Amino acid sequence: MPPSRLLCAVVAGISLGLTTGIRAHAQTPGTLDKVSFGTNWVAQAEHGGFYQAVADGTYARYGLDVTIVPGGPNVNNRIQLIAGKLDFFMSANTLQSFDAVANNVPVVAVAAIFQKDPQVFLAHPGSKVSKLEDLKPLTLFVSKEGMPTYFQWLKSDYGFSEENVKPYTFNAQPFLADKKSAMQGYVTSEPFAVEKQAKFKPTVILLADYGFNAYSTLIETRTAYAEKKADLVQRFVDASVTGWYTYLYGDNRPGNALIKKANPEMTDDLLAYSVDKMKQYGIVDSGDALKDGIGAMSDERMVAFFGKMVRAGVTRRDIDYRKAYTLRFVNKAVGLNLRPKN
Repeated sequence: MPPSRLLCAVVAGISLGLTTGIRAHAQTPGTLDKVSFGTNWVAQAEHGGFYQAVADGTYARYGLDVTIVPGGPNVNNRIQLIAGKLDFFMSANTLQSFDAVANNVPVVAVAAIFQKDPQVFLAHPGSKVSKLEDLKPLTLFVSKEGMPTYFQWLKSDYGFSEENVKPYTFNAQPFLADKKSAMQGYVTSEPFAVEKQAKFKPTVILLADYGFNAYSTLIETRTAYAEKKADLVQRFVDASVTGWYTYLYGDNRPGNALIKKANPEMTDDLLAYSVDKMKQYGIVDSGDALKDGIGAMSDERMVAFFGKMVRAGVTRRDIDYRKAYTLRFVNKAVGLNLRPKN
């Protein structure tokens, strides 16, 4: 599910002409390995570490000449990856990786930049929502992508019912008009859009804090590519991780400038808000990432999430979920020295 779709519509409108890649520049480009990386939506803070690694020369220092190819409403970069036209892709969450295995698509996740999926529900302050279960009596606006995925988990693990569900079309107006409703969104974007449009701060319930432990913003590549070009994959992962540490904790102005160049509709206020929420909620740097570095993954967590999705009827029990990811390129504590000590 692409982040910030509502935000693009409410705050600034969606820019459709963003398929031109943003490239890293270096003094000796002839010595660098050319790499293409497709994102799953238009440029924004949720992609910030990748843009930072381009802008501040991190990719170049790792011997890479990286072109970032933004996604968008009319762009399917995952298909481009599978077709061999891109080297890497930023997939939305672990469910996409399981789905690839179920459909015999030869791709593999090599790093998980987001330790927490940013999926949330927004509620009106007057509805007295303080925890996930408090959402049950409310009208819930859920997208067509959300119904067969996270909402099935809400049904199986928390007893939610589809009777209260209405379609969410990435338009906040129905939610704003109904004070006894809740709306899906991303913690880094939709609350900002609601605050801007309706002038109140919604209550935010992050599903990851209640057991929806999918990884999000994974780096994905073709399985054969990971095997044949392991050194290049390792350098891309390490440089991306370094870019994320710098974007979150260092001077992220170069990354933000490149984001705004790729997406002129992006604002400084939204960029700052998104970075703040990623840090506040531990979206990128929490859990295993605290000791193993940004991008960390674990077999234990994959087992746990797979089991939840099987019980919820989202994922087939008979797939070999272990083909969906590899730990070969992560958990090496890359970049931990860049995290603030206090």
